[in-house]
Order: sequence, then structure tokens, then C-alpha cells
Amino acid sequence: MFKLNWKRLGIAAGLSLSLVAAGCGSDDGSSSDEGSSDGNSSEASKEIELSYVEWDTEVASTNVIAKVLEDQGFDVKVTPLDNAVMWESVASGETDGMVAAWLPGTHGDLYEQYKGDLEDLGTNLEGAAIGLVVPEYMDVNSIEDLDSQADKTITGIEPGAGVVKAAEQAVEDYDNLDGWTVKTSSSGAMATALGQAIENEEPIVVTGWSPHWKFQKYDLKYLEDPKGSFGEAEEIKTMVRKGFKEDMPKAYKILDQFHWEPADIESVMLDINNGTDPEEAAAAWVEDNQDKVAEWTKGAE
Repeated sequence: MFKLNWKRLGIAAGLSLSLVAAGCGSDDGSSSDEGSSDGNSSEASKEIELSYVEWDTEVASTNVIAKVLEDQGFDVKVTPLDNAVMWESVASGETDGMVAAWLPGTHGDLYEQYKGDLEDLGTNLEGAAIGLVVPEYMDVNSIEDLDSQADKTITGIEPGAGVVKAAEQAVEDYDNLDGWTVKTSSSGAMATALGQAIENEEPIVVTGWSPHWKFQKYDLKYLEDPKGSFGEAEEIKTMVRKGFKEDMPKAYKILDQFHWEPADIESVMLDINNGTDPEEAAAAWVEDNQDKVAEWTKGAE
């Protein structure tokens, strides 16, 4: 089974992010797998290291694509890192790739910083979004409806996360949020606070993103954002280091063709949240979705 690489846990964020996934992976055949059978045999013996930010979406997607690569004979390591470190590791070639690039908003500044040093393989999940999320029972539908709910506190995730920055921008953009604060924590802490508030039917405002298991578990809604502080719908992209295509054309092709739907990733995320080990949840999804996996591995067998 693919394994975690612990060599950088000193710098890996102690993130436990709950969001969470195509320029669609270049299905037009632009990434042909050059190389002889001998070259492919040699390639399969090489180690692939994928980095990811420890959000529930990326825990799910990274474990799934790692399992697919492993089933194709590759030795795969997956390494959790802080946002900025993840991007730097791929750009520098320290890791081979990631399927965790939220664009254009959440990771937009990091993409601008590193885009010249990595290769963009396109979108692996469309329709991602970020915003302020509340339980359906709260009598608010827009950010402009907020006044003193939840003790004027937005429960956020890690400091520096794109959705946290957007929430901080919203506090500046909306006059009715004067006196509000964004309380940073972690994805896990945010999810715990959300669950406790819903259990007690208390008001709570959290930083949210889709896809995410919480939308499967709870009755939630995004608050409308008329000022556009959170931007438009996002997409999750795949990035690899420069030279990866030449070094590992088969693995490159699989990553290039990786693309799935929100319902796919949310099913894996919910299994993990319900206590299934991420590797086991990924393996179960791969086994149950061989038709989709076949699309990702087409031409790379």
C-alpha cells in the first residue's frame, strides 16, 4: 500500500482541514505516453511522491489517485504539507505533483508565484466553491443579513487559507460586519464547532467550501455574497513538476486524465469522516468505480 512520507512532518501543517476537486485533464490526447516498453518497466519501478494540503477534499483525492497509481505498479508516497510548502515542493521538484490546486481564488497568489516552475495539467474537479455557510434553520440568506448572530464571530480554519482570507475581506467589504471577527482554528475544529452548534440548534457562521462532507451530513446553505468577496465558483487542478512527463510518461498520463465529480469525492470524504481509514476508503471507491478508473488509465497500461 502506498505510504505516508514523514520526512517533512516537521514542516507539514498540523492541518486537519475538514473543504474538497478539469480544463478536464487534457482528454484530447495531448499527453501521449512516449517511451519503449523497457522505459515503461523502468518507470514503474520509480517512486512517485504526491503532496497535498490536509483538507478533507485533498485527503480523499490524493489517496484515490495514489491507489490508482499504485495499482499500475508505482511506488507512491503521499505527503501532507502546508499550502505554501505544497506549492513550493512541486515547483522545486522536491515532490512530483499534487491534485490539490484550488483556483482561481483560494490558491491564486501561490499559483502566480510558482506557475513558471510547474506544469498545469488542468482541472480534476469542477464546481468547487467557497463562502460563508450557516445551518438552514438560521433566518439569514445573505451576508448582508448578518448583524449580531453567533456573537459576531465567523468560525474559520487555518490562518492564511484562501477561504479565511476571503472571510477577512468580507468583514472589510460589508458595513454590517463592522465589529465581526474571523476566528481561525483548523478544519477539524471548525467541523466540530459546526456539529455542536447544530446539535443545540444554535447560530453559527463558518467558512465553508464545496465539495465537503458536511453538506452530506447537515442541512446547510451558503450565504449570498452580493459584493463578491468570495469570488466565483472554483475548480481544483492537478499540477506536476517540470520534467515529470519525460521522466514518467505513464504516471503523467494518468494524472493528466484524472477527473471526477463532486458526488464521487464527497462519498469518499463522508466514509473517511465516518471513521474509515483514508486508504481503505480510497481503495473501496476505486474497486467500486472501475469504469471511471479505466478512463484515467486509458493508454497508460
